[in-house]
Amino acid sequence: MNSTDLDRFDRAILNVLSVDGRISIADLARRIGLSKTPTQTRLKRLEAEGIITGYRALVDPIRLGLDHVAFVEVKLDDTREAALAKFNAAVARLPEIEQAHMMASHFDYLLKVRTHSMTDYRAVLGEKISSLPHVASTSTYVAMQAVKEDGALGPL
Repeated sequence: MNSTDLDRFDRAILNVLSVDGRISIADLARRIGLSKTPTQTRLKRLEAEGIITGYRALVDPIRLGLDHVAFVEVKLDDTREAALAKFNAAVARLPEIEQAHMMASHFDYLLKVRTHSMTDYRAVLGEKISSLPHVASTSTYVAMQAVKEDGALGPL
């Protein structure tokens, strides 16, 4: 299944769940304009086909003291598949890296790193990120404020 196979009810389910993943089937059905049984059938299909990949609690990192956010450009010394795979696997093991994206740019990856403080970030950069496989250089950009970070999908 791909996005062209989704009808307006499937898209409505995804829009509602991206904002409220704990909504009951009855309330979801009411919101999208279907009865409970077809809504539940559609939801199970979206899960089975991998369009809905899971449900989780969204935690406020600032209330946990993780209010230092840095974006790190990473250039690798090798971009062959084996090197990329090693780098990707190592990145996945670092909890401080909240997001990692391979880029089509003058650098290879953009990492979003969340820590308690600049001191903690410097340690993560120096001891962990710089030691990742094939890292040639990094550049850091510190975020002053998150303007939008809700994770909800735009209109489908």
